[in-house]
Amino acid sequence: MDTGRVMETVILAVVIAVVVLGVLGGLVVGSRRKKSLPPPPPAAPDITAPPAEPHVGDEAETPRDEPRRTIEEVDLPDGSAPPATVELPPTEIEVPEPTAGRLVRLRTRLSRSQNALGKGLLTLLSREHLDDDTWEEIEDILLTADVGVAPTQELVDGLRARVKVLGTRTPDELRALLREELLKLVGTEVDRTVRTEPDERKPGIVMVVGVNGTGKTTTTGKLARVLVADGRSVVLGAADTFRAAAADQLQTWGERVGAHTVRGPEGGDPASVAFDAVKEGKEMGVDVVLIDTAGRLHTKTGLMDELGKVKRVVEKHAPLDEVLLVLDATTGQNGLVQARVFAEVVDITGIVLTKLDGTAKGGIVVAVQRELGVPVKLIGLGEGADDLAPFEPEAFVDALIGD
Repeated sequence: MDTGRVMETVILAVVIAVVVLGVLGGLVVGSRRKKSLPPPPPAAPDITAPPAEPHVGDEAETPRDEPRRTIEEVDLPDGSAPPATVELPPTEIEVPEPTAGRLVRLRTRLSRSQNALGKGLLTLLSREHLDDDTWEEIEDILLTADVGVAPTQELVDGLRARVKVLGTRTPDELRALLREELLKLVGTEVDRTVRTEPDERKPGIVMVVGVNGTGKTTTTGKLARVLVADGRSVVLGAADTFRAAAADQLQTWGERVGAHTVRGPEGGDPASVAFDAVKEGKEMGVDVVLIDTAGRLHTKTGLMDELGKVKRVVEKHAPLDEVLLVLDATTGQNGLVQARVFAEVVDITGIVLTKLDGTAKGGIVVAVQRELGVPVKLIGLGEGADDLAPFEPEAFVDALIGD
């Protein structure tokens, strides 16, 4: 009996032990299975993300064919290599408008500003009785237009004599009469050609002078267009070295028509630049060299002396064919003072009147010619690149008196 109980107890203990061991084994296996679960599948790669930076020690995917060099074997830059240059697209060469008939095309623009002069004269001349008061009014109109005292008196005397002989005056007769007398005053027999073709040599040399603010550099650039339009090759000399933008401005004008520009350092000797421009023009075999000088006040003696130096240095190559004085037509009689001083320093051979479309004082054409004894050769009638025109007396007078 006691032996049976002992056996039962032993069997019970064995069963309990087996159950306990089974439970413990299941826990261990479960934990191992949890640890050995495969990782979740990787997410789809982001094609927009930059490639990952390599870590230290990572090998390149493609092995190098050549052996690694030491620092001593690597050539370092010594700074002698020229910097990389950026190629800019070439400037498109323009074909300027032909100069023939330019003033005729610009006649409307001129007549808008000068119409008061012609209309005023025709209105007064159309009066039935031309007494002394009427002639005084005619004189006032001419003086207001800056014709000048002596030319005004000459015109009035001529008109009075012609009207007295004519007697009855129709509008067409008066217009023809006034046109004839104005043409006498302006002058039709004068040679107004810009001399750029000397007989025995090349190139022709033209120097452009004037005070500050008259549009001198712009006029030089426009004159280059006039010459190119007439089939001439041109070199530009940027002898205005004191105004920072002058050389750049002139070079831009030149590039537009394929003209070469000679320039020097800012603040450099203008006479040296002018000398080099003529020298290069001769070497290149061009037709004309245009020299743009610095604008200067006519009251500054030192600056005017320097202008004389530029002229003397240029003439070591060859004599100047033209010295063109640029005057602002809106300055009126003050322009005559400027002209007088410039003429004393350099031999002025022709006048360029700018901004003539912006003033009612067209009589300055007559006055400045009388003052200097040289003709107006070119006139500026606007801001456009081709608004510089050869001066034609007939077209000018026709614009004054209208149709």
